Amino acid sequence: MSAAPLVGYSSSGSEDEAEAAAAAPAAAGRSKPSGQNPLPTQRFPVPDSVLSMFSSTEEGPEDDSAKHGGRIRTFPHERGNWATHIYIPYEAKEEFLDLLDMLLPRAQTFVPRLVRMEEFHLSLSQSVVLRHHWILPFVQALKDRMASFQRFFFTANQVKIYTNQEKTRTFIGLEVSSGHAQFLDMVSAVDRVMEEFDLTTFYPDPSFHVSLAWCVGDARLQLEGQCLRELQEIVDEFEDSEMLLRMLAEQVRCKSGNKFFSMPLK
Repeated sequence: MSAAPLVGYSSSGSEDEAEAAAAAPAAAGRSKPSGQNPLPTQRFPVPDSVLSMFSSTEEGPEDDSAKHGGRIRTFPHERGNWATHIYIPYEAKEEFLDLLDMLLPRAQTFVPRLVRMEEFHLSLSQSVVLRHHWILPFVQALKDRMASFQRFFFTANQVKIYTNQEKTRTFIGLEVSSGHAQFLDMVSAVDRVMEEFDLTTFYPDPSFHVSLAWCVGDARLQLEGQCLRELQEIVDEFEDSEMLLRMLAEQVRCKSGNKFFSMPLK
């Protein structure tokens, strides 16, 4: 699979509208002796500082891509919706980061805007939207499906270039070369949970991988070919790369909004 879509996370917020209006009741004057004109009613202007306290609308959360590296939401934010993603986390060891420190500068000679991933994982689902009241039953259904799976080792040592579905981000990843069958079984179980909640299932022919670096835009033309070959050479020649890139899948994690749920494998 040449371009396995990844995910973006949505944040929660509020989009409320408020309206305020002030009316000054007419003042009742005392009765005046005949022949005298009543005192005129006088209204004092409301200070601007007071008027500004009651704006007619209140803006919702600003989706400023500049605040998160230029990333663009894969779906619009709606109040009460929680972006949800299921994955296997990978805790990077020092040697893995040493390898990445060799790969990233080489890749940046082709695409300077590439940046390193802050966390590493292997996706088992697309990013889907859950209503808040679905989260706990969804997680419980997922735990029930994951209860029978055991820990296993997998190898991710094939450098590959990916884009997300909208072609707004490009990723350099390490594709799984062994353990593919176990991941397919897990995705099948995750998909059954998705179907129970009428959510989107995973891709029909997934390329399981651990993303290493990313950039905004579609940079496949610059990264495939010569760059990809040079990166693969670095991986193949890296000391103890065979053992280093043999990773253990020991838990499944679900991230929904700002909540994390862990499901240890047996």
